[in-house]
Amino acid sequence: MQQDYLDRLIDLALDEDLGAAGDVTSQALIPPDAEGSAELVAKEQLVLAGLDAFIRVFHKVDPDVEVELLRQDGQEVKPKVVAARCHGRLRSLLAAERTALNLVQRAAGIATLAQQAMTSVRGSKMQVLDTRKTPPGMRVLAKDAVRMGGATNHRFGLFDGVLIKDNHIAAVGGSISEALRRAKANGPRLCKIEIEVTNLKQLAEALECGADVVMLDNMDDAQIREAVKLAAGRVPLEVSGGVTLDRLPRLAKMGVDFVSMGALTHSARAMDLSLEITGKKARRPRASPSQG
Repeated sequence: MQQDYLDRLIDLALDEDLGAAGDVTSQALIPPDAEGSAELVAKEQLVLAGLDAFIRVFHKVDPDVEVELLRQDGQEVKPKVVAARCHGRLRSLLAAERTALNLVQRAAGIATLAQQAMTSVRGSKMQVLDTRKTPPGMRVLAKDAVRMGGATNHRFGLFDGVLIKDNHIAAVGGSISEALRRAKANGPRLCKIEIEVTNLKQLAEALECGADVVMLDNMDDAQIREAVKLAAGRVPLEVSGGVTLDRLPRLAKMGVDFVSMGALTHSARAMDLSLEITGKKARRPRASPSQG
């Protein structure tokens, strides 16, 4: 299923870029049989991610393009490191270039930010989670990049976890206990039930009514410390809202189990990688089968 999502994303991205006419610049400048090579080069220190998508873009454009990975997803690389080499028709390399770079640059940005987040809480029990705040269509790529950076995926979508948010609570009349009662009665039997609370009174109600996990939403540090005392280890606590790199070390010391950090996927900047043509040559004619 995940590869299907990725293929659909790549198809859409290529359709956006190539349209019906294709790369008219390369068609005007480069003979169809001209071949060449290109290198994927890091221009800054980063954590690689999205290399599978990078390869798939070239193969979607032209199955004959050869891509050799010199580094792997999850590896940290320094500036000027060559992460991959490509060889094939120059028109194909140039047609795929922007789409391939868009995906790998954004994935590397997420992985790099995830690594920074995990480095800031090293030695603690706290896990850094992502969220569903991903660019539309890019969730598979984004969540894979989170893992490449060492952080942890939260639920993939609405279909694979029960998470009762403030609007759900409002929709059942504003009652924490009623929301939990309905979730237990009607939700998937094997799913844990997590509920979002915004104050200590709601937390106490969630604990009393048997929530499996409680999300502390937009609480300040003082409230979180009190929440940890009140929960006393009875359920895992997740902090959400206002989570920044600077704040992570403080949260790790408070004893919470998880933090969910939307910035991992919605605010990570694209890292600086480039695809550089390194040589070109005419395609050698294919040998004709011998006669007689």
